Amino acid sequence: MTRNEERADLAVVIGRFQPFHLGHLALLEHALGIAPRALLVVGSASGPRQAKNPFSAEERIQAIKDSLAPPQLARVSFATVRDYYDEARWAGAVKAAVAQLSQGPVALVGFHKDDSSSYLSIFPEWREVALPRQAPIDGTTLRQLYFERAELAPELAAAVPPATASFLRSFRSGPNFAALREELRALDETRKKYGTGPFVTLDALVTHGPHLLLVQRGRAPGKGQWALPGGFLDGSERLLNGALRELREETLIESTDADLRAALRGVAVFDHPQRSQRGRTITHVHHFALPSAAATPPAVHGSDDAQAAQWHPIAELPRMTEQLFEDHYQIIDHFLHISTD
Repeated sequence: MTRNEERADLAVVIGRFQPFHLGHLALLEHALGIAPRALLVVGSASGPRQAKNPFSAEERIQAIKDSLAPPQLARVSFATVRDYYDEARWAGAVKAAVAQLSQGPVALVGFHKDDSSSYLSIFPEWREVALPRQAPIDGTTLRQLYFERAELAPELAAAVPPATASFLRSFRSGPNFAALREELRALDETRKKYGTGPFVTLDALVTHGPHLLLVQRGRAPGKGQWALPGGFLDGSERLLNGALRELREETLIESTDADLRAALRGVAVFDHPQRSQRGRTITHVHHFALPSAAATPPAVHGSDDAQAAQWHPIAELPRMTEQLFEDHYQIIDHFLHISTD
């Protein structure tokens, strides 16, 4: 322990912990060695289950608690932070969680794995404690082993605390495992066929007064989740034409192209490298605000890749974050400002 490390009032460990493994435990133990208290910031909270993020924040926190000895647990606090795909907003949420626990010196403990660890450099006011790799297998490989093997692989069980292994065995018999395994297989097949991008996609955000049009996905990834109607750009079409085509193919919306073009209010590009599991996917979202003079919105019917199409009250969307595909909640929030944080 260095002299500077002894001055930390709080040590922070940030991660998705999907799942919590021995490398994470080593980071936490180091954090408790340099500060009287530690804060685990559990990321990717409140989002949909997907192959990359199969476990809820509550499940991850409980697995971590079960993995700690009582004296350790007494010194550890937890905070959940959702994905924003906006570095400033995400960092602000992390800082707010830290400020609730400490106004003194803060140490940020972590491991520089790859670009996904870039968050370690965006808190210059905290002292960074960068450690070498603490475990031979990372979370990506562990998830592959978990969903590809018929039983809990011995190398996976050896890479996680016993309580995490117990949780993973229990989760296999629950209602979500089969769907997540199907999603991972679908993603692997897509990558083998099309590669990892970059891909250009289009989405249509259509509002009618207090309602937003969503489709329910009919296939993995995200099967059963609600999404903005959209898809891939064809090689011979303009962006707006592609957005209108995808909207009509997936919803059979009873509005003319002329009415939809007149309702166009804006276009935004969403290009975060981690926004889609399918690979590097850059989407162009077109916002159509249909006139709300009519008492009811245009009729819609799920078609093509969508098993359903439905108008949803915008006021209900903040309670649907776990049901919305990939970053579509964040996209909706960008246009409609529905989030309170």
